[in-house]
Amino acid sequence: MRGRMIGLRLSCLVGSACTVRPAEKERVSRGARLRAHVALICFVPTQPDRLSVGRRPWSEERLWRDAGESETCLDLGDVFEMWWFQQGLSFLPSALVIWSSASLVFSYITAVLLHHVDPLVPYISDAGTTPPERCLFGIMVNISALLGIATMYVRYKQVSALNPEEPKILRLNKAGFLLGMVSCFGLCIIANFQKSTLISMHIIGACLTFGIGAFYILVQTILSYQMQPAIHGKGIFWIRLTVLLWCASSIVSMFISSVILYSGLYGTGLVQKLHWNPQTKGYTAHIISTISEWSLAFSFLTFFLTYIRDFQKISLRTEALLDGHHLYYTHQQFLADEQRIPVISRNI
Repeated sequence: MRGRMIGLRLSCLVGSACTVRPAEKERVSRGARLRAHVALICFVPTQPDRLSVGRRPWSEERLWRDAGESETCLDLGDVFEMWWFQQGLSFLPSALVIWSSASLVFSYITAVLLHHVDPLVPYISDAGTTPPERCLFGIMVNISALLGIATMYVRYKQVSALNPEEPKILRLNKAGFLLGMVSCFGLCIIANFQKSTLISMHIIGACLTFGIGAFYILVQTILSYQMQPAIHGKGIFWIRLTVLLWCASSIVSMFISSVILYSGLYGTGLVQKLHWNPQTKGYTAHIISTISEWSLAFSFLTFFLTYIRDFQKISLRTEALLDGHHLYYTHQQFLADEQRIPVISRNI
């Protein structure tokens, strides 16, 4: 069979019946969390309809779970009884979308109830300008940025593990990860520099978040195109392409309406204006701009929803490596470190 060899150290979900080895048979009860920590070599064929693990056909796949001195067979029915967010790291994009949506909605509801903004589609930033919603908006958006960093990092590691011998994909993956980090940094700027305090920094944060973030979506869409059909189907590519077009159209609409609104045709001081009525000059441009901003924000959240199924196929774990059995710094260790210093300096 033609294909590519991929060496992975993953925590994988077991999806088939297997033979118990050694002879001790032990069955895991239904509803338990089933994971198999295995070191395996996946043979990824050029045709997606067949996959072998450890040089065996997919129908005879055998994976093992460490259980002390014995290894336990895991049943396919047990996996299906897991909740979808318990599979792999799918809880990360789910938490990102739910928490980010809550940060927008809660700050909007608070601002409207306190009559700080108009109920009809204010700017997202206007709903996080006045205390107390400003405090709520700031802390929740900062947590969203942290969840975004974690989600983008897992996506970066997943694409790297699936394409270890594809230099073009690896370079594009690194570029996408850097773009994602910059976008999350811009989100932190938005959260900590409100529109009413330092408008210039707030605009810079918005440009980093939405502008660089749009390029992140573009890179991930290109990666999805290059990885189909070997890694995943065409459907996920078309979904991400649709979200990319949605994001791009929202950016264009918001940019044009904002330029018209703040060009000076409707007066000055409109940036800090929180209350609008239909008789106000520039009201139409204002409504188009605010709707476009909300549309842009939810296009980003929709894109991260497409990660949920992908993240069900990956888990990460950390390993602690100790250089000793205690934390005391003895005289013998000091002498050993002094002997290593000249060697290190010569190597440098």
